[in-house]
Amino acid sequence: MKAIVFFGEKKLGVVEYPDPIPGPNDVIVKIKASGMCGTDLHQYRGDSRSEDQLIIAGHEPCGVIEKVGEGVLPHEARIGDRVVVHHYDGCRVCNSCRSGWTQLCGTEHKITFGVSGGHGAHAQFMKVPAHSLIKIPNSLSFKAGAAVACGTGTAYGAIKRLDLKGGETIAIFGQGPVGLSGTMFAKAMGARVIALDVSEERLELAKKFGADVLVNPAKEDPVKAIKSVTRRGEGADKSMECSSNSDARRQSVESLCRWGTACLVGVYGKIEFDVIETIQRMKTVVGSQTFSKSMLDDCANFVVENGVDVEGLFTHEFRIDQAEEAYELFDSGKMGKGVFVFDQ
Repeated sequence: MKAIVFFGEKKLGVVEYPDPIPGPNDVIVKIKASGMCGTDLHQYRGDSRSEDQLIIAGHEPCGVIEKVGEGVLPHEARIGDRVVVHHYDGCRVCNSCRSGWTQLCGTEHKITFGVSGGHGAHAQFMKVPAHSLIKIPNSLSFKAGAAVACGTGTAYGAIKRLDLKGGETIAIFGQGPVGLSGTMFAKAMGARVIALDVSEERLELAKKFGADVLVNPAKEDPVKAIKSVTRRGEGADKSMECSSNSDARRQSVESLCRWGTACLVGVYGKIEFDVIETIQRMKTVVGSQTFSKSMLDDCANFVVENGVDVEGLFTHEFRIDQAEEAYELFDSGKMGKGVFVFDQ
């Protein structure tokens, strides 16, 4: 099979691998759509990798079960099931693994497929443990399933972490695929959305997806702008920071009302904020790392039941042989959400 491998230093290759064979508790997923995620760029731009460090890229897998291992029970997985993959594995016995938060496994057994320790979804086939599968509704497209498998699911997990309620105001910093997904979910849940981004194109997308107020921090003070459109100038009830920008992180806390909660989603970097002001206004700052297996299932069904336009996030489709062109364009920042599509 053909597969995309990152060599580091903005180099990649389309490499031939043997078709995977399932172990006793594994399945083989025939990939139909494999999303491109901002996390991929850290590997693409990163240091050069030795041959023993190379793995197949891609951690937004969606497809159809092609083969099942001899130990997989029929209620777990059947050939032909349409699935997304919770792209982690762990020791399977710690509290985190047993509760469906495999990515929080604290042992040396932790794997993030397509990132570290296990082959990913930028290939025709992917071998994964049967326990990592989530069946998706027939009405959810493979492309939408790929988005749900990471970026869109991450937004859903953050919204749930915030315990967002209808009628509340949420400020969402960064309107890339995760932030835009957050905008769509928040609107579907009845919240008022203030969308922030330095890109006018992304702000227009946020407006299309239902944002009530648009703020460009490159043109105006975002904290003042948020307070000026909230009740009594208090600030937002909730905020979600998706950009990884240090200034945006600080502003996501500063722009909250009393008792407000900020959720940090964008990875890497640091945050600094006024501790006294945070304490005196009884604010809460939380982190959110993707989602549990049950949340992934909930997210897929929420998208279908509420008509959330996840497919609208995609601006580009590629075939696997276009990998070099795809990641050069992605790295340039001149595209939105991209996806590799295989035979549908």
